[in-house]
Amino acid sequence: MDIDSLECIPSCDGLDVEGTSHLHIPFPKAHGTAVANGTMPQSGISPATSIRELLECPICTNFMYPPIHQCRNGHTLCSNCKTVHDWCPTCRLELGDIRCLALEKVAESLELPCKYSTLGCPEVFPYNTKHKHESQCLFRPYNCPYAGSECFVNGAIPFLVSHLRDDHKVDMHAGCTFNHRYVKSKPHEVENATWMLTVFHCFGQYFCLHFEAFQIGTAPVYMAFLRFMGDENDARKFSYSLEVGGTGRKLIWEGYPRSIRDSHSKVRDSLDGLIIHRSMALFFSGGDRKELKLRVTGRIWKEQ
Repeated sequence: MDIDSLECIPSCDGLDVEGTSHLHIPFPKAHGTAVANGTMPQSGISPATSIRELLECPICTNFMYPPIHQCRNGHTLCSNCKTVHDWCPTCRLELGDIRCLALEKVAESLELPCKYSTLGCPEVFPYNTKHKHESQCLFRPYNCPYAGSECFVNGAIPFLVSHLRDDHKVDMHAGCTFNHRYVKSKPHEVENATWMLTVFHCFGQYFCLHFEAFQIGTAPVYMAFLRFMGDENDARKFSYSLEVGGTGRKLIWEGYPRSIRDSHSKVRDSLDGLIIHRSMALFFSGGDRKELKLRVTGRIWKEQ
């Protein structure tokens, strides 16, 4: 049976999927040596490669996972695209509720490498579980940790460090201690406060120190927290402390940095960091309390 002539079966109530005939296609153990029905393939493309192309949605180009849908002419599309398209993207026929069961059966027999194999992932998975692994793969790219503007750049850590320095003009510091002074002339304008980010390089790793202002309900607050440029398991190998004070008082926060796998907003909204209410921040600033002057110090250390 040629791959281009896969027969797709309309779905209906009470259909016994297990009772449908299985489509068996032999896969070669090495490229260029496939034999089907005693004959060699006519092209240099292996059956596995051709089937992967068939499993690619023509609209979003992602792999299709069951349920795989089709039009009456046999053109397929994924379930996500089916929810937003009423017409076949290939022949413009109206889409019904037709399942391509033969292609779903073929998909169940496939094992494919992780899509992040070029980034170092060595794993191979059954087709139907591949996407679950990829959503949690340790080799998947990281999102840019900059929070001052919407940024859709992602990549490996060395690339993101260069991106932060060159494109976002973020301050870069070497060392495991820091002493930062934050000044704001109009501290009552919390909603217009500037997001601030500094990157530190120590212990052979990179850390992002965030300082920002926002509101919890109607209460204006300032918050400082540290994020680790790497995965959660490696982040827990480090701890950090933050200290802010003035006029003989101080607040101290200790914890472990959150991974940049967690979005900036997730960390902020969980209040996982040093929280300073505006009234206390102005008290620490001293003077007539019309200008915010906060000095935040801290250090990073590696757990034994």
